[in-house]
Amino acid sequence: MQILAHGIDLVDFPRIEEMVERHDKRFLDRIFTAKEQDYANSNKNSIEKLAGRFAAKEAVLKLIGTGWRGKIAWTDIEITNNFAGQPEVNLSGEVKKISDKLGIEHVSISITHTANFAIASAVALTDTDEKK
Repeated sequence: MQILAHGIDLVDFPRIEEMVERHDKRFLDRIFTAKEQDYANSNKNSIEKLAGRFAAKEAVLKLIGTGWRGKIAWTDIEITNNFAGQPEVNLSGEVKKISDKLGIEHVSISITHTANFAIASAVALTDTDEKK
């Protein structure tokens, strides 16, 4: 595997908490898939989990080099957990099209939390030797 790109993001919990309080379901549905919302709601600190996933989505947008614009939807990036609890990235829609064009075959993600912040780091990987 070869590393093609890296993205990182930091999100403070109050920012996400304010958006949830102000916009409730409208914000949640625009940013998070049903699976992501269910995961957050099944945890003691749902804001921490939402902030982690928000940071992960931002990190993925940074590694594809676009930011959030055009036809990209926040829900084109879904962060789930595997059987061991490790976060995984599932791409769809416009983000999947862009990542395919860039030759990205896998995105590895890591999320960590402090008392007030969530940090995510995303790495784009490919099996090929050259960037497309």
